[in-house]
Amino acid sequence: MRVSYEEMVAQFKRVLAARGFDEKSAEDAAIIFAQNSLAGVFSHGLNRFPRLVEYLEKGEIDPNAKATCELSMGAFERWNGHRGFGPLNAKMAMDRACELAKEYGIGLVALGNNNHWMRGGTYGWLAADQGCIGICWSNTCPNMPAWGGKDRKIGNNPLILSIPRSNGEHVMIDCAVSQFSYGKIEDCRLKGLSLPVYGGYDSNGELTKDPAEIEKTWRVLPMGYWKGSGLSICLDLIATVLSNGNSVHIIGTFGDEVGLTQIMIAIDPTKANSVQQTDDIVNDILADIKTSIPAEEGGAVYYPSEMETKNIADFKTNGIPVVEEKWNQVLAM
Repeated sequence: MRVSYEEMVAQFKRVLAARGFDEKSAEDAAIIFAQNSLAGVFSHGLNRFPRLVEYLEKGEIDPNAKATCELSMGAFERWNGHRGFGPLNAKMAMDRACELAKEYGIGLVALGNNNHWMRGGTYGWLAADQGCIGICWSNTCPNMPAWGGKDRKIGNNPLILSIPRSNGEHVMIDCAVSQFSYGKIEDCRLKGLSLPVYGGYDSNGELTKDPAEIEKTWRVLPMGYWKGSGLSICLDLIATVLSNGNSVHIIGTFGDEVGLTQIMIAIDPTKANSVQQTDDIVNDILADIKTSIPAEEGGAVYYPSEMETKNIADFKTNGIPVVEEKWNQVLAM
C-alpha cells in the first residue's frame, strides 16, 4: 500500500493539531515525520508516529515548549529544550548552528533537556541544505550493554555526518552506534524480515538476526563491538559536558525516553572554498567510489544517502510505501 506525501503530511498535521500544537508547529512537525518516510526511513517516520502521540497523551511532551538559549560565547551556545517537541527544538538548534557557522565559520549548539529528535538525519540534511557540513548526535536512554556486559548501561547514541552538494544530492551518514537502531529492528519485524547480519542477542545469550528476539532481550550489539561501545560512551560524555544536560544513566531514571541531550555542529566550507571547489572535491571522491568492482555479480556500491535520494524521487511520484497497521492507527486517531 502507498500513500501520497501530501496525504501523510495532512493526516499527521490533523492528529498533532488535535493534541495541542499550534497551526504552524503542527505543520512543521508533520513535514519532518513525513519527510522521514519519504526518504525511506520508515522506522522514524510513520512507524514512530504512534509512539509520539502516546507520549503527548501521557504529558511527557509539552507541544508549546520552545528551546531557549541559556549561554552564548561566540560560536558556541548552550540551549535548554524545556522538554518540548524534540524535532522542532532540534531543528531550531541546527538552524542556529548554521547561523553561527555563517558568521564564524563554525557553530556549535549544545541542546539539553530536549525530547527524542526522531531521525537525526533530518538535521544533517538541514545543515547541508544551508550549504554547511553538519555533525550532530543525540544520547538516548540506556538501551545497550557496554562491551563485555549484559545489562543496559549505554545508549545507541545516533551520530550524523553530512556534506553539502549544490545540486541538493547531499552525502550523509546517519547511524546509531548499535549495529541496528531499535527503529530498524522494529521495521524488519513488522515486515517479517530477518536482519541481514547479527544485530543482538537472544534469550539464550546467542547472537541472532531475529528482530523479535532482540526486542525481547533488549541486548543490541554495538557496531564494531568494543569500538561502538567506546564511541557511545564518548559521545554521551561530550554531549553532557557541553550541555550540562542529562547523561544516558540519568535519562534511564525517567521511566520514558525524555530529557535527552543533543549536539549540533555546522561548518561553512565557503569560508575556505568556493561552492564549485567543494562540489568538485565531493564529486571526484564519489565518482571514484562508484568505479568499485561489486563484491557480488550484478551488485552495486552506493555512497551514503544515495539510496535516500532515489527513494525521494520514487516516492514523490508513486507514493510512500506504508505498513497498513501503522497507517490505520493514524487514520483512527
